[in-house]
This record gives sequence, C-alpha cells and structure tokens, in this order.
Amino acid sequence: MTDLLASLMLASVWLAIAVLLLAALRPVLRRLGGAPLVYRSWWLLPLVLVAPLLPVPRLPLADSAPVLALGAVLRAPALPADASAWPVVLAALWMAGAALLAARYWRAQRRFERQLGVLQPRQDGSWQASADPGLPALVGVWSPRIVVGPDFDARFTVAERDLILQHERSHRRHGDPIANAALAVLRCLFWFHPLLPWAARRFLCDQELACDARTVEPYPALRRLYANALLKAQLVHPVAPMACHWRSQPLLKERIAMLKEHRTKALPWLSGQVLVLGMCVGVGTVAWASQGSAGGSPPISTHSFQSTQDDTSGAALERPVTVENMPPPSYPRSAFENSQTGQVMLRVDVDAQGKVSDVRVLSATNPGVFEEVSIAAARQWTYRPALKDGKPVAAAVRIPVTFAMDETVTEQ
Repeated sequence: MTDLLASLMLASVWLAIAVLLLAALRPVLRRLGGAPLVYRSWWLLPLVLVAPLLPVPRLPLADSAPVLALGAVLRAPALPADASAWPVVLAALWMAGAALLAARYWRAQRRFERQLGVLQPRQDGSWQASADPGLPALVGVWSPRIVVGPDFDARFTVAERDLILQHERSHRRHGDPIANAALAVLRCLFWFHPLLPWAARRFLCDQELACDARTVEPYPALRRLYANALLKAQLVHPVAPMACHWRSQPLLKERIAMLKEHRTKALPWLSGQVLVLGMCVGVGTVAWASQGSAGGSPPISTHSFQSTQDDTSGAALERPVTVENMPPPSYPRSAFENSQTGQVMLRVDVDAQGKVSDVRVLSATNPGVFEEVSIAAARQWTYRPALKDGKPVAAAVRIPVTFAMDETVTEQ
C-alpha cells in the first residue's frame, strides 16, 4: 500500500507540473499555431504519467554483508505502533473515491444513451434518435456513431447539416471519443487532484475549438453559416462524459469568437508540431529521469530471498560498491512487542559520489513490518562508490537486513 500511495503522489506532482506548464503556454501556442496546436499539447499529460513507469538503465549489482537488528537493543521506534494502518486507510479512501466517481460517470453515460430512444440509420451515414437528450453528438467510444435529433432536418438547412456532420466526423477521425474516455479514467484515478477539474474543462474546450477550426478552415466563407448553426442549437441538457456534443452552451461565446478571428498562424504546421513534440519529449524525459530519486519500490514478494549471482564482472567493475558504516535500524515497537522477526532484502543505488540515489525492497519475509525502518537506515549508511577504469561510477549493492530477537541469535 505504501508503494501504491507513493506512486500516486509522484504521479500527482508531475500531473500538477504538466497542468501548470500548459496553463502558461496555452496563450502562446494559440497565437503561434491556433486551436489545433493547443489541443495537441495536451499529450503532455499522459506522457508525464507514463514516463516514470518506463525502465531505467540497470546498474551493476553486488552483494554486501548482512545487517542484524536485535530486539533486545531497542532504540526509539521509527514509527508509532499504529502507523502501519494509515496507508491502508488512505488507499481505501482513494479507491472509494475513484469507484464513486466512476459509477457517477457510468450512470450519466447510460442515462444519456437510454434517452436517445430508438436509432434509425440515415442516408448521410448518421443515425436519427427518437428523442433529443443533447444532440447532435458523436456517441460511443470504440465504434462511435453520429446521432442527430428527430428535428435535425427541420431545424438546420442543408448546408448547416453538412457542416455539423463534418464536425462530428472530424471528432471521429481524430479519436476524440477515446480521448474523452481516457480523461474520465484520469479523473477517476486522480479525483483528489485540485488542478484536474480545471484541466478537464480546458481540455474539452480546446477539443471543440480545434474541431471547429479543422471544419471551417477549408471553407472560410462559411464561418458565418457555421456560427448560425451553433446559435440554433444551445445545449441545455447535461453533457454525457464520453460523447462529443455539437452544441455546448458554456463554450458558445468562445467558439464564435474564434470563428471571427480568422488570423494567419505565426508558425507553419510542421514547425508547430515540432514545438509541441519537443515540449512533450523534454518534460517526459525529465519525469523519466526523476524516477531513480523518487524512492519508488517494486512489488514486495513474500518468499524468502534466494541469492543470485549478479554479474559485476560483466560490467567490468574493478571494485563493487562497499558499505563503510552500517548501524542497524531501529526495531519497530509493534514488531518487538509481538516478537516478530523477519528479513528484508534491500537494493541500494549509489551514485559516483558515494551518495544514495534510490533504495528499493527486493523481498521481505514479513511484508509490511520492517521495510520502512530498513529503507530509512540504508539512506543513513555511508558507501564507497564502485570503480570502473579507475574512476568512480554509479552502481548498486544488495543488502540483507535481518530482524531477530535475542533468543534467535544463535541460530543465525
């Protein structure tokens, strides 16, 4: 649970950084490349969430002498006796919030689809509903369909109908329903994030503005007709979370204002894409490179550790990482009172200056009891860096930490 919460907090930090960066750059990108370029810049959010999950280069790994922590030499406990319950409580709270928001989205989507009534295919490739809970709209995620209301032909002229259908087809070509579904998943996972509601609103706004720009760009003379079609359909119904609605009342003023601008872009199309790609790759690389110092840990196994022959010679190391000073960790009070014993196998990454860059738990025979005090102790130990070609290099060392009571010392 601790590892899950730590990963969630790290992702939240990078999500906040990405949102703040996009908030600062959106006006600049809008002037340089228009609404479509701003919409593409939102790729930064999933990128900074995925980048820390990518593997990092593996450091040469060596074994160290074991560390023994005795219950009889109990010092000040590293954690209160009931501290181990907090990660479980926080994880349960997070999962409950995610489940409640997911249920809310699912109900809203199902309610919208039920209110459509019977769907009949049309000759223009769209589908006509028997009721109008907020149409026209692109409905569905994997096989989205353009659904129009029962008064579609009577409300709009032939030219307006063609523009509306082109707008919804543009949503479908660019995978916007899948993007909306991904946004719903993101909001469920990070329901507690204070910046995500604003980011979600701006993302949907940029999505509609980009689709408007793509639709009218080939036909600049039809901008007024396009604006009239928007004014004819003001959405008063609740918006379905995974549908692309043609009419969106909160964005009406901004969409019409964008249609009136019609100014030349400051950057060519290719230059704008390179700019956004460079921003996404740069920030994603920083997020990927930071995972070594974030303290994240792989899942802890419950089986006892079996030593393996990690090939330090294959890495051409003249000297592996060595530990110079290893004071034993404090015995947790709750484990001491319950006479609990166990072993934790740590992997400690040491940089070329001999400083700890990361500590991970490889295995634990009594999971959830001794890991935190072991990691805290390993960060306080002093190390000599590994040598390669006569120069200090980054490497890793594996250290077993055994927690035992006095009467078990003779058995070690």
